Amino acid sequence: MRLLLTLLCIISFTFTNAQSNTDIANVYLRRAKEAVETNVNYKEALVQFEKALKYVDSISDKNLATLASSIYYENYQFQTTDKEKIAFLKNSETYSRRYFVLEQDNTAEGYTKNLESLILIQESIESLETKLKKEEEQRLRREKASKKIDSLKSLWNQKSESLSINVDKIYNFNTNNVALFKKDGNFGVIDDRGRIIVAATDYKDAISSEGFILLKNKKVNPDQIYSFNTNNKKGFVLPNVTEFNPLATDYGQVMLPRGNGWVVTYPDNSFEPLVYDLKDQKIIKIPNEEDLLKSLKKEDVVDRFNKDSEVKINKVWYQFGGHLGGGVYSLYSEDSYKVRSFLFSTNKEIISADAGFEYIGAYYKETFQAIKKGKVIWINPEGVKVSDVKDGYKKYSGDSKVVQLASGTYQIIRNEVIVLGDKELEKLSDFLRKHKKN
Repeated sequence: MRLLLTLLCIISFTFTNAQSNTDIANVYLRRAKEAVETNVNYKEALVQFEKALKYVDSISDKNLATLASSIYYENYQFQTTDKEKIAFLKNSETYSRRYFVLEQDNTAEGYTKNLESLILIQESIESLETKLKKEEEQRLRREKASKKIDSLKSLWNQKSESLSINVDKIYNFNTNNVALFKKDGNFGVIDDRGRIIVAATDYKDAISSEGFILLKNKKVNPDQIYSFNTNNKKGFVLPNVTEFNPLATDYGQVMLPRGNGWVVTYPDNSFEPLVYDLKDQKIIKIPNEEDLLKSLKKEDVVDRFNKDSEVKINKVWYQFGGHLGGGVYSLYSEDSYKVRSFLFSTNKEIISADAGFEYIGAYYKETFQAIKKGKVIWINPEGVKVSDVKDGYKKYSGDSKVVQLASGTYQIIRNEVIVLGDKELEKLSDFLRKHKKN
């Protein structure tokens, strides 16, 4: 008996609850219908209809099916994305098809109208799905193109890196399209297509002047010098300084090479400067010193001289140090390898090293480089200071531009093309334009 009462209570509760859910759903459905018919407010109708769906499993009335279909159809255009719009349209289609399940009579009132609505819904779905498909195809194409561009960029970066020059600095190119460069504290020579002409391995200092480059193994008192003629692109190591003087151990002070190829250095343990012709690769010596001294005595430039290359000028004896060109001669003391004075034969002037010039370079185009109190000046054959000589080889007229990258390496750009020797690489935008169609 107790079991029977329990079953009756359960059945009664279930029936009551089901009846209650139906009543609630009907209230919401009525509100949805009123929102459409009275206010033409499909947004509010959707809110009420979806509340009703929480209380019923399905729509069993054909008119409600038509209402539900129209509610979703009218609301699909308010959705943000095409996918959301399609979802609403498919809900509309579902309820439209539900109408035809509930209404089998094709002559019934509303049948044709619902059929037209169903076709419109399906066409709308098809249109949006076609649009989405095209957009997806475009997205895939863009993605493919983007991947190809990324791949091309990576390839370009690899090529660009292979055309980079890993050095510390590249100096300005000269008229002959070559420049000094520095790597790991050493100097070398490079051309304006990035070809290494002289490797930077042995030379710690460099001088570039009037078409010639001198590479020195030491900044001060070098004992090895490499000469490079930028005019003919040929280079050589100067002979060991002992070939000039067996007692010398280094070249001492090295002056600027001049446009005629002459350079002057002041080796240690020597009573004369070394004058060297870089073009003919030979030491410049006075062919007959005795004849020269006789000529100087005859012109009253010197008072006396002897077979030991000593000259007497104004009651003072000097060690005759040889000719620098342009009628200028170096004079030493008998007890010192340091230049004591310079003799300017043109005006018979003697200027001491202490008060005047410490060193004088080679003669070329009426000028000498001189060092006075540690500073470079320029003088004429009378020892008079003149305007600084401009190096005519400094002006570069080529197309190459040296660019330092963020990595610290360098590249040479010619007409917006990266060059290295015979290899070339167009700029990234041109490279992408050229290859992305392939």
